[in-house]
Amino acid sequence: RAEVSARAIAVERRTDRAKRIHRNAVTLGVPALEVVLGAAPEALRRLAPPDAAFIGGGLTAPGLLERCWEALRPGGRIVANAVTLEGEHVLAAARSARGGELTRIEISHAEPIGTFTGWRAQMPVVQWACVKGSA
Repeated sequence: RAEVSARAIAVERRTDRAKRIHRNAVTLGVPALEVVLGAAPEALRRLAPPDAAFIGGGLTAPGLLERCWEALRPGGRIVANAVTLEGEHVLAAARSARGGELTRIEISHAEPIGTFTGWRAQMPVVQWACVKGSA
């Protein structure tokens, strides 16, 4: 949102979720977000090579992470999140193959427990971030 010349494109296969993405973008101050209706990785073939790619789900779809990496321009950054063991496996393999950084993010919220308050853990997220080399 800070860079006025930046463009963002979201790929979503479900119409209801694509509409929600658009509504959220408008609400959060990103009205120019382009939402492409289609399934990744096939829908990515119609798009220009990105400077950055964010994968928020679907890591276990065959070829998705590889296609995003291939599409990324040299020097571009990829960030992918996983909440399942299967997704974590994909990210661990990506880190082994390409480098980058794995981070596990865990958040808990204070919630009532009777008349007291305790921490309720949310699902942890494993994140892989990597910059594509020029080679």
